Amino acid sequence: MSSVSLALLIFGVCYLVIITERIHKTIVALFGAAVMIGLGVMSQDEAFYSHEFGVDYNVVFLLIGMMVIVNIVRETGLFEVLAIWAAQQADAKPFRLLVLLSLLTAGLSAMLDNVTTVLLMAPVTLAITKRLELNPIAFLVTEALASNIGGAATLVGDPPNIMIASKAELGYLDFLVVMGPIALMIMVMFVAVLWVIFGRKMTVAPHLRTAVMALSSRDAVADRPFMYRCLWLLGLVNAGFCMHSLIHLEPATIALLGASLFMLLGHARRKPEDIEELSYLTDVEWKTIFFFIGLFILVGGLVKVGVIRYLADQLVAVTQGNLAGSTMAVLWGSAILSAAVDNIPYVAAMNPLIVDLARSLHPEITDYATLVHQPDILPLWWALALGACLGGNGTIIGASANVVIVDMARKAGYPISFWQFFKFGFPVMLGSVLMSAVYLWFLFLR
Repeated sequence: MSSVSLALLIFGVCYLVIITERIHKTIVALFGAAVMIGLGVMSQDEAFYSHEFGVDYNVVFLLIGMMVIVNIVRETGLFEVLAIWAAQQADAKPFRLLVLLSLLTAGLSAMLDNVTTVLLMAPVTLAITKRLELNPIAFLVTEALASNIGGAATLVGDPPNIMIASKAELGYLDFLVVMGPIALMIMVMFVAVLWVIFGRKMTVAPHLRTAVMALSSRDAVADRPFMYRCLWLLGLVNAGFCMHSLIHLEPATIALLGASLFMLLGHARRKPEDIEELSYLTDVEWKTIFFFIGLFILVGGLVKVGVIRYLADQLVAVTQGNLAGSTMAVLWGSAILSAAVDNIPYVAAMNPLIVDLARSLHPEITDYATLVHQPDILPLWWALALGACLGGNGTIIGASANVVIVDMARKAGYPISFWQFFKFGFPVMLGSVLMSAVYLWFLFLR
């Protein structure tokens, strides 16, 4: 059996088992990764150390660092304070609360990254829905989708945007000007969809509303000085994320440095008998971390044998020479493929393809920046960014934020199935990509 067939077989079987949910997805992903390496589809060195095929440790350690930070911040009562504030701003009405939390998630995802945002927002959501005796699943799925929409708006909002910006030599303002308006329009559409689905169905008992409106956020904070110190440190970490390109530190390094400082801060207030516990680390969602490690290796095997590159080639080659056709092929192809596989390795395969296409269309141009900014190339970069970011809403494993929030929901006792997410996420993905297609047409192609 060829390495291509073997890689496709391993990935296909693992994907089907994950969909059926008969076996925990972390076990499936790690087993599939081990089989990929054991049968020689990729070597252990490639799986663990290759920048092109292997585990993306920037994502892995970003997740670990932020999970540690969230575990410590949770002790301050900050999430309870935010939950009470959000509920009172929404007059404790469920649909208003749903919209407010979605807008907050989208806005924070544009300023930070979407994974960090859902790590911060999920505990807030779980806290307030518990007080109102509401099932949090609709809230959490909505926030996952909103985080991917908001993350598409800026260079730092979603890892694929960072990768595309580096390859295409695009800046923060370039992303904000082009991606910001369409992300805003999609959020308006998204809120309208929420009204149609949930607007008249969400209710809460009057006595619970009254009780929540009477809550005082001051009562939720046991150690106010500790909370203020954590807020200052959290602000520094977020500033580091925004300026990571200026200070030449990757987000993972900033997250780990921040997590270390948070642990020192938490350690200073612990009793001697609690020092050995290190609950900040034991409470990390290790199942999520290892799922990502396995998934990176599984998809890396497809990249290594050329499956992802072949699909990307076909997307562009079928319409080569036709700007509108190429742009739409990249947009829709990226969205569908990013719903099926993680969008990070997909973008890694597509980036050089677009550069190769630019070189074949403009062999006379030697300056790289001029080459990748040609009028018939720029729309392809934006199509790739929109397709990769928005396509992640299609399935439960399409984006890192989805996986994180689903695992946090499961830990809180509210499991979200593949099909529950798919029934809501995939139509939202299709609608948002359709809006993006119209937007790109009017902006670049008409």
